Amino acid sequence: MEQPKGVDWTVIILTCQYKDSVQVFQRELELRQKREQIPPRTLLLAVEDPETRVGSGGATLNALLVAAEHLSARAGFTGRDFPFDDCGRAFTCLPVENPQAPVEAVVCNLDCLLDIMSHRLGPGSPPGVWVCSTDMLLSVPPNPGISWDGFRGARVIALPGSTVYAQNHGVYLTDSQGFVLDIYYQGTEAEIQRCARPDGRVPLVSGVAFFSVETAEHLLATHVSPPLDACTYMGLDSGARPVQLSLFFDILLCMARNVNREDFLEGRPPEMGQGGADVAGYLQGARAKLWRELRDQPLTMAYVPDGSYSYMTNSASEFLRSLTFPGAPRAHIVHSQVEELQLLGAGSSVVSCLLEGPVQLGPGSVLQHCHLRGPIQIGAGCFVSGLDMAQSEALHGLELHDLVLRGHHVRLHGTPSRAFTLVGRLDSWERQRTGTYLNMSWSEFFQKTGIQDWDLWDPDTPPAERCLLSARLFPVLHPSRALGPRDMLWMLDPLENGGEALRAWRASWRLSWEQLQPCLDRAATLASRRDLFFRQALRKARHVLEARQDLSLRPLIQAAVHEGCPGPLLATLDQVAADAGDPGVAARALACVADVLGCMAEGQGGLRSGPAANPEWMRPFSYLECGDLAGGVEALAQERDKWLSRPALLVRAARHYEGAGQILIRQAVMSAQHFVSTEPVELPAPGQWVVAECPARVDFSGGWSDTPPLAYELGGAVLGLAVRVDGRRPIGARARRILEPELWLALGPQQDQMAMKIVCRSLDDLQDYCQPHAPGALLKVAFICAGIVDVRSKLSLSEQLLRTFGGGFELHTWSELPHGSGLGTSSILAGAALAALQRAAGRAVGTEALIHAVLHLEQLLTTGGGWQDQVGGLIPGIKVGRSRAQLPLKVEVEEITVPEGFVQKLNDHLLLVYTGKTRLARNLLQDVLRSWYARLPAVVQNAHSLVRQTEKCAEAFRQGSLPLLGQCLTSYWEQKKLMAPGCEPLAVRRMMDILAPHVHGQSLAGAGGGGFLYLLTKEPQQKAALEAVLAKTEGLGNYSVHLVEVDTQGLSLQLLKSETST
Repeated sequence: MEQPKGVDWTVIILTCQYKDSVQVFQRELELRQKREQIPPRTLLLAVEDPETRVGSGGATLNALLVAAEHLSARAGFTGRDFPFDDCGRAFTCLPVENPQAPVEAVVCNLDCLLDIMSHRLGPGSPPGVWVCSTDMLLSVPPNPGISWDGFRGARVIALPGSTVYAQNHGVYLTDSQGFVLDIYYQGTEAEIQRCARPDGRVPLVSGVAFFSVETAEHLLATHVSPPLDACTYMGLDSGARPVQLSLFFDILLCMARNVNREDFLEGRPPEMGQGGADVAGYLQGARAKLWRELRDQPLTMAYVPDGSYSYMTNSASEFLRSLTFPGAPRAHIVHSQVEELQLLGAGSSVVSCLLEGPVQLGPGSVLQHCHLRGPIQIGAGCFVSGLDMAQSEALHGLELHDLVLRGHHVRLHGTPSRAFTLVGRLDSWERQRTGTYLNMSWSEFFQKTGIQDWDLWDPDTPPAERCLLSARLFPVLHPSRALGPRDMLWMLDPLENGGEALRAWRASWRLSWEQLQPCLDRAATLASRRDLFFRQALRKARHVLEARQDLSLRPLIQAAVHEGCPGPLLATLDQVAADAGDPGVAARALACVADVLGCMAEGQGGLRSGPAANPEWMRPFSYLECGDLAGGVEALAQERDKWLSRPALLVRAARHYEGAGQILIRQAVMSAQHFVSTEPVELPAPGQWVVAECPARVDFSGGWSDTPPLAYELGGAVLGLAVRVDGRRPIGARARRILEPELWLALGPQQDQMAMKIVCRSLDDLQDYCQPHAPGALLKVAFICAGIVDVRSKLSLSEQLLRTFGGGFELHTWSELPHGSGLGTSSILAGAALAALQRAAGRAVGTEALIHAVLHLEQLLTTGGGWQDQVGGLIPGIKVGRSRAQLPLKVEVEEITVPEGFVQKLNDHLLLVYTGKTRLARNLLQDVLRSWYARLPAVVQNAHSLVRQTEKCAEAFRQGSLPLLGQCLTSYWEQKKLMAPGCEPLAVRRMMDILAPHVHGQSLAGAGGGGFLYLLTKEPQQKAALEAVLAKTEGLGNYSVHLVEVDTQGLSLQLLKSETST
């Protein structure tokens, strides 16, 4: 499903609290641009806040200034410390997946907000600046219904909330026209009720605002004037004192209509907290400047009633609720590989984890970014993140409940290290509240563990400041060993080892949570997450292939290439292919390697479809041909390493990997030989012709499902009709023995003088049998497939022919249909040739055996066709061919019984129109196989629909309903176009539109792209009428209309009287 076009941002700015985050977050933005989440021409800027405490408004003003220095700004984001993710709320990972994403990746809050801004809130807005906080979780419907007619000034986006929720948040008061009258933060009950909508909900301050160009320019103008210059890096670089401003309660509040100047100047934003008189005076000057610049700018509110807003507080309980699914019957698992799924509690969530062995997770608990090996028991109400295999053992024998255990990457004086923190789910991160630790009071904690308050705080620390944020609880360096989770977990059972753990804890260098924040290594954190994501992704790739799952690996391939780590993925695919006991699994793994190489070429280097017979690749191909799969895969990888230096070589290597896959497909299809058998019959006299004649075929449903590997991986079902065209059976072959020990081949019309003739006197003359475009290739391969000639024999051609048959053969094939007709000509012709040759060689072959023999023949010929053509043309009437999802590949045919007289009715309403456009199915076939092996969701779904539709079409025939058959044809053509995009030329579409009012349904025959169009007309005998309709339309080209009727004879074989050899 294609992503709808979103906003074409000019610039996106991500504001960063810490200087060392700038390069890290810049790279994260660039990665999202590579993943196509951000338009390719958008300028991306990660900008450090000019000072730690300039507030959301100050950060916005600084970001606006930086953007203006590059070009006109278009977007901004900001964030602050968050106790549950070292990279802040923006990069907090969510338990969601985007199955439509072209690149597989863990979804962060930033990704959701980008999508909302680009595809939901942003579209339709005029030029200007969008500002979006990253401190909240948002949900916005696809069409929020925001009108921008007559807009000017600024606009805030509000989402609904309850009056109870609003008591701790901000709400808007508006008039009937949507103008903002006031903004209340933690308002009184009366103020909140004044804001209530008719449904009882209130419009919450939701962290999203839009500034028109005019208003943004007014805001930008303030950066040069004290004290607002202190919000920007320019002011701070000039020595200005920092000023803390709120986006909503300073910048936007001054535009609210009911706010008067005196109250505005006296107020202070909620995020500022308490401060002295000098701070208040400084802020008053800043507000006065904002009032002068922005007071005349209108502020309106857009309310999105079907959206939702949730501020990401520092409460662990609220955080867990936002990441879990209460009431869900099972765990929610995202981008994770879990060996024992049954141990995950209902409603829990697991994001980007590898869980080996028995890892138990209680209800309502969350695991993120962990590689653990059981036995591990994590009870209810826990959040565990950032642990790897080295820390798994520390969890053995413990049962955690209501705890937050996290591993951190830190950098101490330039040295990378690990640290671990443990807090209780119920602990408060606020300074003003009564403190707890590990869900108990400090006094209880001290009594239980033996830790004293002087271990955590300096003696002169005021009691009001002795809180979780300032307690030196967390070891970051031990004098003699590496740290692990046990350096915190001992506190849960402090008496276990006689006080040794307490002594080790006291011996460690410890930091408080506040002191730890500047030491966090965000680059190492994101790199570690990425490494774990790809480790689990490699296991996923292996499992998907080995379990034959219909999941696409292409988004994962894109991720590996975009993020510079295709090597491990290639090695995994090599291993899967080499170890596969199933040629289908191995072929798909090789196709995935081809996809990796094609992706590495980044759209350069030429078309993916092309030749695959370079001599350098023949050694690995020979291993595969001989059945040495492991040796072939190893040789392919060795050759591949020489072709990685530039796009053109990568594309050519990808083609050869697809060629290697074709060898494995060929071996799988060769299993159809199990069902080829012949019976000896009297040998015709030399010179006696055996003539085989066949109808063409028209496919009514299910085409493509018969094509290997779909035929044996999905299972195929095709409904086809054997048909005469203009009363004739247009396809045939004749064969006879001749005295000369040679093979005489003729192609063309039945009149000998018009045919192209080829004489094969040696085995060398047959060596191009596997090159489909070589003259007489199909006839040459028919001799090989029929067992008349062995091209690998040490005996010469003449010796083989004389020893077995006392002479040679003459074979002549013809078709009265144009090349690329779509009516199954080449496969039916192969069947006719084989039937004639076998009979001329003194063998009888049944139709079922012939169907499988043609599969074998087309694999030798390397055209790689399916089975529907020979089923359609060799077996009479209306029938369904089916193959099961298994090997050996066997085709079974059911003839469909229709109501009496319906065949004649069908003949009266069925017409063929030759479009004048020839088509070549080979590139279409390669494209379809590539899409199938990639398991693109749309292709997989469509393939299943093709098979289901065949059974519906069969039922329509049994009922004898032309309208129902017309519906089948119409939907079948849509399915073909989904399977092979580009199979409908514009001229053909124009012709179909002209004919549409006159038909129940229509479709191009076969793979499409040209050839014959077949129609089911509403009225009988419409040939002349439709010729007249088409004649009135200019520019249709060299078309022609033909009668068609169901053939009830199928393949016919007859021996003529002896003739002298020509």
